[in-house]
Amino acid sequence: MAAGEVSALDWAFLCLEQDAAPMHIGAVAVFAPHRQVDPVRIAELLAERAQRLARLRLRVHPSWFPPGHAYWEEHHEFRAQDHVHTHQLPSPGGREELAALVAELNAVPLDLSKPLWELHVINGLDGDRFAVLAKLHHALVDGCGAINVGLGLLDGFTPEPPPQRAASPREPGSVLGDAWRAVGTLRRPDRLLGNVLSAASDLPRTIRQTSETLGIAATVLGHLRLPAADSPLHAPASGQRRVALVPLDLQSLRRIRTRHGGTTNDVALAVVTGALRRWLGTRGHLVDGLTVRALIPVSQRPHGKPGDDNNQLSGYLCDLPVGEPDPVTRLQKVRAAMHRNKSAGPLRGPGALAVLAGRVPPIAHLLAAPLAGHGAGLLFDTVITNVPLPDIPVSLDGSTLREFYPLAPLAAGHALSVAVTQYRDTVHIGVQAHRFAVSDLEKLSEALPHAVAELDDLSL
Repeated sequence: MAAGEVSALDWAFLCLEQDAAPMHIGAVAVFAPHRQVDPVRIAELLAERAQRLARLRLRVHPSWFPPGHAYWEEHHEFRAQDHVHTHQLPSPGGREELAALVAELNAVPLDLSKPLWELHVINGLDGDRFAVLAKLHHALVDGCGAINVGLGLLDGFTPEPPPQRAASPREPGSVLGDAWRAVGTLRRPDRLLGNVLSAASDLPRTIRQTSETLGIAATVLGHLRLPAADSPLHAPASGQRRVALVPLDLQSLRRIRTRHGGTTNDVALAVVTGALRRWLGTRGHLVDGLTVRALIPVSQRPHGKPGDDNNQLSGYLCDLPVGEPDPVTRLQKVRAAMHRNKSAGPLRGPGALAVLAGRVPPIAHLLAAPLAGHGAGLLFDTVITNVPLPDIPVSLDGSTLREFYPLAPLAAGHALSVAVTQYRDTVHIGVQAHRFAVSDLEKLSEALPHAVAELDDLSL
């Protein structure tokens, strides 16, 4: 991505940033080496490759003109090695020890004055394995964009070194550049007239888009509700986190899908629904008739086309039937809810929050951020996102990727976020939780494979 204006949606993610609710997405990649691992060499290799990725050399520069806007600018003193860190687990470390360190590292916000990413090389896993935790701000990438960046760090995908060039005082993001654009517009009436005529020609499209935007806004407001006072899925914002990394057998989910229909994502949602039911039951929470409203992010990137690097997202709101005791009926209800969402399309309905955010002027995000940052709980109870991962063998310094756990941000007021991806023969689930509201995260982790077994046994 070249330097340029930060999109309204990307700016919204920046405005939502809080110390206790950082807005970066993450991923934990576990590698199996074929020789003894040198974590310093791995860190140096990652830094060398990151230095070549244009997206990772950018930082955000708020603009003086127009107010409320911001620009991506290349950081000319950028040193990728400053963003790459190494850690040592007490050997041999298992998945629980890895998750504990990941929770600690992932809870720390990124420095918004620098390029918005970090990499953490974690050594000492059992079997001589090592892991890499990637943290990338949601303003910098969405899920698909994060995968593209990640591939650039792996063997065989590294781009050519960037060309050297001198800094220009008129680049987007500089104070002089802001002033120059403003003066240039005032000094060029022909350019101003051209802008007016262009806007006039786009008037029908603008009216249609405004109508759609107002429709989304009305639907969002119509779906606001106060969360249950005793819900463990809501809690005051806290920077303390717990993380669970849960692998599930992909073949089991495919058997369930073959028997009962739907998509693999439908089955995954039903599994999470069953796990929530079991977990809430162990806490003594009344689950009869309970629904949990989940925000399901949806990529808006054209299939098979690279598009630009900005976030391109919409979403669905899905009421998960946690109160349904029969696992097959739960799956059928999830399928029906997702079918209704897909029939309406990702540009409609209260789940299209990202579309709405992308159409709101940046200054509005700046002014409304304190309210919006605490309003997620009024619309949904948790986020469940499915991150598409290419089903190809990849490696880092010759070490094979074996496991890949995505991590979704934990919004202020929420106690739980769930991210799912499938890679090779495993479905990987990354759960990020409020440390105090979800002190029994291990029970939810155990409930996930149990929910698979419930449905899989009925598929035989």
